[in-house]
Amino acid sequence: MKAVILAAGYGTRLQRDVDNDTSGRFKHLAGIAKPLLPVGHCALISHWVQALNTTGCVDTVFVITNALHHKAFEEWALDFPNVKVLSDGTKSNEDRLGAVACLQLTVKHFKIEDHVIVIGGDTLFKEDFSLIKVKEKFSDLQAMCEDSSLVLSYQCKDEETQKYGILEVNEDLQVLCMKEKPLPSETKSRRACPCFYLFSKKILHLLDAFLDENKEAPIEEKDAPGNFLSWLISRKPVYIHQISARFDVGNLPSYVECDRYFRENLQDVKSYMM
Repeated sequence: MKAVILAAGYGTRLQRDVDNDTSGRFKHLAGIAKPLLPVGHCALISHWVQALNTTGCVDTVFVITNALHHKAFEEWALDFPNVKVLSDGTKSNEDRLGAVACLQLTVKHFKIEDHVIVIGGDTLFKEDFSLIKVKEKFSDLQAMCEDSSLVLSYQCKDEETQKYGILEVNEDLQVLCMKEKPLPSETKSRRACPCFYLFSKKILHLLDAFLDENKEAPIEEKDAPGNFLSWLISRKPVYIHQISARFDVGNLPSYVECDRYFRENLQDVKSYMM
């Protein structure tokens, strides 16, 4: 199994918050890519790589970033022999390829023919999350159907449905559909879906089909990886694994909350996400 960490975003909201902050407490964050932000004792992305390596869930971690932050990621990766960094060649948010195209580029560039864990580079979870349990669930699904993929979900509040992709599932926890940022009245589900997917190697070729179908679509429809997931659900079986919550580092307040959790609340750093 391989892992692909999506790290090609430009973090425009967070950087805007840092620039506008007058306290001076966060000036050290200026210009830093979100996955490289210090969270607790290490960079956000390092929590993932350490857990992926310690559990043996994957043999290689691919990180796709942009040309602006490529050097910084290359320097960070020196501490991890099994990490390979790829640039998408873009230098601004306006030129970005979008997350789905970045995933496709990574799969093609490194000739990936294995199952893939796809992780948003600005995403972390709380201590109840276990990579080992998630991989076991995926293995069980694969034993039933090799086309099966697995995603995560957690319960969000009514007023939060408009912020996330919301999954509707059946009694077997198979996903029936994903609604993008629906009104609370438009779905009974409160299952939010973070950017963490275990994709079967059998569906990777469908990245080409999705992007070909959407080649004339605006970047917003190709950017969020959830758009590919929503498209995939009607074609291949996708199931959920439930977790308690996630950290989505999108702006300065969400970064502060995440960093505080890892500094003050995380009970066992060494076993985190195992």
